[in-house]
Amino acid sequence: MLVSRIFGALALTCALIIPGSGFAQSFTFAAIGDIPYGPHEEFAALIDKLNGQPLAFTLHVGDIKSGSTVCSDESFLNVRELFEQFDRPLIYTPGDNEWTDCHRGNNGRYDPLERLEKIRQLFFASNESLGKRRLTLQTQSSQKSFSSYVENRRWSQGKVRFATLHLVGSNNNLQPGLPSSSEFAAREHANIAWLRETFAEAKANLDVAVVLAMQADTFFGEPRKGSGFVRWNAALVEEVAAWGKPVLLVQGDTHQYLIDRPLKDAKGKPLSQLVRLVVPGESQADAVLISIDVADTMMPFQFKLLQTGKQP
Repeated sequence: MLVSRIFGALALTCALIIPGSGFAQSFTFAAIGDIPYGPHEEFAALIDKLNGQPLAFTLHVGDIKSGSTVCSDESFLNVRELFEQFDRPLIYTPGDNEWTDCHRGNNGRYDPLERLEKIRQLFFASNESLGKRRLTLQTQSSQKSFSSYVENRRWSQGKVRFATLHLVGSNNNLQPGLPSSSEFAAREHANIAWLRETFAEAKANLDVAVVLAMQADTFFGEPRKGSGFVRWNAALVEEVAAWGKPVLLVQGDTHQYLIDRPLKDAKGKPLSQLVRLVVPGESQADAVLISIDVADTMMPFQFKLLQTGKQP
């Protein structure tokens, strides 16, 4: 097992839980992101491996193409076709490479907002997941005040509440020099509302854990004035502290497999109930298998790296 970075002092093992308390108490899902960057054959090989695993579903945390390739309809459709090859539900949340950065010359000089709408049309046309076996999901767009945000989704498995949120790299598109940054404030408002509703639902349903998934590594670098993640991180601190139970945060963006506990409250005290997973990506077409044992109320998450065999 190749682990690029694991911050120390974690009481986490990289082996799957052996279910001991019945199917309802344990399940496994996969997390991937920042792929396919290279040949689609490598991604197809990963899909075949995942189809051979006893998974409930797979999460893709965005960036379905390299940041230096063209944001064409064809490239999007090719990936959607691959997503449909998953035997079980595939839940996807967008990354910056498929819309925020599409104004770049080597991306085709597209209008990022037009590309965002195309992503929404192609990947979020219904309230179901992708994949051969569909999963019906809650969508934030069902609320009149957030009707644009078809990509923010929520579902539950056992007593665990899952939610995807549309936070992306390139500073969450808070880029004042670009006209497309006009969308930032409304999307930030939607994301924070979806976050708070997710924890409210989890409390009302007496869930044992919450899993949040997004593309951006919201802890990359030090918080600074002008960061597109300051208000989000503050809201996350509030909700995690008030929840008081295990939280898993799944992110991509920085491409290196990492498990840590980066969240701290306003006084700098670590909030140890949140574990963050950054999935591998870019040249590593790998997946992380996450097993959840809802009977373990202290640390229900266990991780295993599933490699395709090709390493950088």
